[in-house]
Amino acid sequence: METTATLLGTTPAGGTHVTGVYRYATRKGAIEALEVAAADLGIGVHAMNEAVDHLISSRLLRAEVTATGRRFVPVDPEIAAASLVSSVEREIYQRRELIDQIRERIDVFRQDDSSTGGTSSASGSIEYLVGSMEVRGFLKMASDACRDEVLVLQSNQEDADELALAYLSLLGRGITVRIICQHRDRADLSTRMKMKKLTDAGAAVSTTSHVPRSAVVFDRSLVVLFGLSDGESSVARVHNHGVARFLLDLFNHLWDAATPLEGLESGYANVVDDLQQAIAGLMAKGYTDEIVARKLGMSVRSCRRHIATLMRDLDATSRFQAGVQAARRFSVNGA
Repeated sequence: METTATLLGTTPAGGTHVTGVYRYATRKGAIEALEVAAADLGIGVHAMNEAVDHLISSRLLRAEVTATGRRFVPVDPEIAAASLVSSVEREIYQRRELIDQIRERIDVFRQDDSSTGGTSSASGSIEYLVGSMEVRGFLKMASDACRDEVLVLQSNQEDADELALAYLSLLGRGITVRIICQHRDRADLSTRMKMKKLTDAGAAVSTTSHVPRSAVVFDRSLVVLFGLSDGESSVARVHNHGVARFLLDLFNHLWDAATPLEGLESGYANVVDDLQQAIAGLMAKGYTDEIVARKLGMSVRSCRRHIATLMRDLDATSRFQAGVQAARRFSVNGA
């Protein structure tokens, strides 16, 4: 396994020449011959070799075999950094997987101890991961290990972006992907385009008025809860049969009542009644426009537009009156 220390490396003895060698390679398009480049830069061949080796280990140069030998092509620093980070992520999660395997082996003895009257933590484990790199690495590992089905509760677009690439990879492998997001996602064309790309690939997407929190269930057993920790992306990984069962029941309940997202032009038209019903219920409880908008994940302006429509249709003189009347009307119609 390539270690983090190996990837980061140490500055070679000729480290003062590394930057100059890289700039020379970008200016020329490639280093065709080390001796010529060394002469052009006025440095020794040994220092040139060390600088090139360091740049290759840092992913800033790529060696290519030619008919006359080797040439060294410069790599964009952003791409080089991404390559290094990817390798570090892979190392982190390979080690994490090894730790999980060790824990699973130990759990066998814990269960044996429990069956003989000892104490055990057989209720399952919870692990918290904080930071975009850790979150992305874990989601990639969980997606690669998935074999059957992924169920997604999506409360905001930021969490969706963390999983976007994983969705397409899962669908390409024939994994069932079902996603429940909020009605407000229908209002944004770019979000609908992302959803259309997923539905075209085979995902099933439906929307509902409110999704309380983003969560994913992999293969009906591994639960991932999304959140924020001091402003950073974070997830809680839960291995617990009871929690998984609860999330599955919640998902199926929401799925049965949700409205399928059909096509790029599938905006609010199909869900206006559902939205207004949700808004009316919150208005009847006395919530302000800002709180109603936040609970439904929409802008205050959009929320007020729906409220104005409700008040006009009901000829109501106050928000509270409109909320109570609308809630009663939807209750009667739904009975």
